[in-house]
Amino acid sequence: MSKSKASNPASNPATNRTVYREFGQSTEAAFEKAVPDLPPEQQNLRIQASKKGRGGKTVTVITGFQHNEESLAALAKKLKAQCGTGGTVKEDTIEIQGDHKVKLLEVVTKLGYKAKISGG
Repeated sequence: MSKSKASNPASNPATNRTVYREFGQSTEAAFEKAVPDLPPEQQNLRIQASKKGRGGKTVTVITGFQHNEESLAALAKKLKAQCGTGGTVKEDTIEIQGDHKVKLLEVVTKLGYKAKISGG
């Protein structure tokens, strides 16, 4: 029995979708977003409560982080534990369920961040 073309992934267009590649093999690390992991003293955060696009539910949004994903997730876990509620990390923001602006301001300033309450 001879091998068919389908067993060779380089010749099968269904598995190899590269149309043109100029510089050899690509690495996924080159396409990741480079984010500097700055110390807390060098970051300016904004804390605001928002209902927009959430079905009337209030969440507290903290923006302005310049951390990588792992440290941002660890910080979100600390903040959620301090508020006793859930939340999530989306891009460079942390969303905590409920209106916890004042409490989160105290917590992040104790951690060394420069933060302000933003909005009404």
